[in-house]
Amino acid sequence: MKISKSSNISSGAIIGKNVFIDDFCSIGPNVKIGDNCKIMSHVHISGDTTMGSDNIIYPFASIGTDPQDLKFKGENTKLILGSNNKIREYVTINPGTEHGGGLTTIGSNCLFMISSHIAHDCQVGDSVIIANNVPIAGHCIIENDVIIGGNSAVQQFCNIGKGAMIGGMTGVNKNILPYTLVTGNRCAYENLNLIGLKRKGFDNKIITEYKKYIESNDIISRKLNNIQNVLIDEAVNFLNKNNNKPICFPEFK
Repeated sequence: MKISKSSNISSGAIIGKNVFIDDFCSIGPNVKIGDNCKIMSHVHISGDTTMGSDNIIYPFASIGTDPQDLKFKGENTKLILGSNNKIREYVTINPGTEHGGGLTTIGSNCLFMISSHIAHDCQVGDSVIIANNVPIAGHCIIENDVIIGGNSAVQQFCNIGKGAMIGGMTGVNKNILPYTLVTGNRCAYENLNLIGLKRKGFDNKIITEYKKYIESNDIISRKLNNIQNVLIDEAVNFLNKNNNKPICFPEFK
């Protein structure tokens, strides 16, 4: 373990084994940092924040500070991060709010690039990549393996399905179906995330059936749901747990 003498580590903080904390960091009394984490200089971690092992947090990130919600009055809410995440410079991640469930969660193996923001009560899965300058507003659900391109923005209460790809500078104001690619000033279905699907090892037959399902005018009736297809099952599950946000379906002319 190496902790810089210039850093302010509260006596109530719980620091795991082999943790490196560089110069001029601030670690609050209710913070728990897992083994083998590396906290670079000028990082601020506060609130009831728990993180797993092997995370790297780069300079000027602010983790666990109060939610940006005027209804928040200092309630005891939480932020939980998994393991092996890379949190780059100027990233901000807020805990939950009492009216939103009281908890923000981040999975493992994620990359949050410079100046990205995760707001209160969000649920972010594993292996998520959020590029530079992307704000995720409150109460969003970002499922596993999602990639969000730079300078995009995600409106509050949006759900982004597993494996979806959001093109750069896209305004996401709808729920995004699993393994789809969306772009635009306001998000529009572009195609399946074909690169992501092939990287995951799905064969062409499965992908073709899923594309037909997604792009069918009859998608709401799920006429293809009798096909044994893991991607269609993923979409059906996503639709069944959907909130009141509209879905980013293909547009039919």
